Amino acid sequence: MSDLTRGERLQIMLTQDELKALDDWRFARRMPSRASAVRELLKRGLAAEGFLNADQGSKSQDFGVTGSSDSSGGGNGVLKPKTDGAEG
Repeated sequence: MSDLTRGERLQIMLTQDELKALDDWRFARRMPSRASAVRELLKRGLAAEGFLNADQGSKSQDFGVTGSSDSSGGGNGVLKPKTDGAEG
């Protein structure tokens, strides 16, 4: 049996749209809690093929889950860094 002791706490701030996306995903999969949904999404994200490391100097505000009014970020529900519009 695996050790379920979790000694570290991670606090994040979400927009209302990001929270709704998380809750919708969680409820559709009958996840028991937001924390379990976040852990599952984190596990899936880290295991995904093609995951790119963040550029040095990236800030937290450069990353999002849902689109924003400036249309940057992961508007398709995929966590990815926001870009300035230049694809490379």
